[in-house]
Amino acid sequence: MNMNKTVALHTLGCKLNFSETSAIASQFIENGYTVIDFDKKADVYVFNTCTVTENAEKECRQVVRRALRANPNAYVIVTGCYAQLRPEEISEIEGVNAILGSEEKFRVFELLNDFTKTDVSCIFVSPTENLNGFGKAVSSESVNRTRAFFKIQDGCDYKCSFCTIPLARGKSRSMNTDELINEFKQIIHEGYKEIILTGVNVGDYRTESGNNLLSVLEKLIKIDGDFRIRISSIEPNLLSDEIIYLTAESDKMCKHFHVPLQSGSNEILKKMQRRYRVEDYRNLINKIVKIIPNAGIGIDVIVGFPSETDRLFEETFNFLTDLNFSYLHVFTYSERPFTKAISMTGKVNIEVRKHRNHLLRSLSEQKKNSFYKSMLGSKQKVLFESENQNGLIKGFTSNYIRVAVEFDPNLINRFKDIKLCEIKDGLVIGKLLETNNYFAIK
Repeated sequence: MNMNKTVALHTLGCKLNFSETSAIASQFIENGYTVIDFDKKADVYVFNTCTVTENAEKECRQVVRRALRANPNAYVIVTGCYAQLRPEEISEIEGVNAILGSEEKFRVFELLNDFTKTDVSCIFVSPTENLNGFGKAVSSESVNRTRAFFKIQDGCDYKCSFCTIPLARGKSRSMNTDELINEFKQIIHEGYKEIILTGVNVGDYRTESGNNLLSVLEKLIKIDGDFRIRISSIEPNLLSDEIIYLTAESDKMCKHFHVPLQSGSNEILKKMQRRYRVEDYRNLINKIVKIIPNAGIGIDVIVGFPSETDRLFEETFNFLTDLNFSYLHVFTYSERPFTKAISMTGKVNIEVRKHRNHLLRSLSEQKKNSFYKSMLGSKQKVLFESENQNGLIKGFTSNYIRVAVEFDPNLINRFKDIKLCEIKDGLVIGKLLETNNYFAIK
């Protein structure tokens, strides 16, 4: 055991990475380490990396240097997607001691039983074609055990021309259903009220026994307890009518879908090697809104993809303007090594990419405001989760409206009914029905 030894962990990228970082932290705790904040001086630093954008890789190099300024003698481990794809590049970062690939991150103490500082980096990375394991992972954003991010799927069989994730995580694979249900029950037992199902391609959950995402959801909602389920993100071609209807009918399913679009131009979608056309996506969103009128709908969009002319971007902008959704996640296209898109012609100027990003972010704010207005007068159930933040406590509605009320510790990790009353200074003012207190939704 390593009594009095400390470890600090830092995550770059998606919610799936955050859940896997928690799994890594558990390994250290089981071996006698104390987990401390990243900004503090630690004996070991672990960086779980992303490779979706160039900025994530730059940030990795920056945080490694920052950690070594805090403790030049610290043992530094870099893992995650960046480590899986370009371990030799990471080994050249001064001060890095070990690089662990996508599977090796779950075997830290098996591979590294001596955290002695050396001048040479050790690399433990399996070939992508050999990635077939499934590392269990659950994480939380709150110390109050309110919302848990539960990994049920890993890897991806899709071949989007801009994406490195299939190369970094391997083929699609899913958690055994019986194990999933047992783990889910344990999460409920630990007091979590909202469980977000995460993965690289959650909608592709499937097992050899014939279970898929729909059948798993049908099993989970039958479990006793005061909780709700949120799907982190789901590809449009995998969001079936059955899942939409199940979400509409069950109180335990959050009325919220995050559905990646990437482009509102069929020409660009084809070059991205996406599995749908604009018309298919529009029909899907319209169907969601028809079946679940108050559904929160989030959309991913990439701007500046190769050959995205002003005309093609305008197609995306107009398509989104006419679409019924509640917010956007806008990404500026970033050239990624090993992808098909990097060799495509028609590179878009960086400043043009930034301008398009700004336009869509402004549209997102307009859509979000319209969505809030449409909810005025309705009663919504909010799960309060945060601690005292400048006199406020925050939480989410089922359809993903962020809520803030006057701080009351008795609200933490509890569902409360509220009525949305008015919008004032960019906020939605509502009434907590039990106490008639007023609060704001950001």
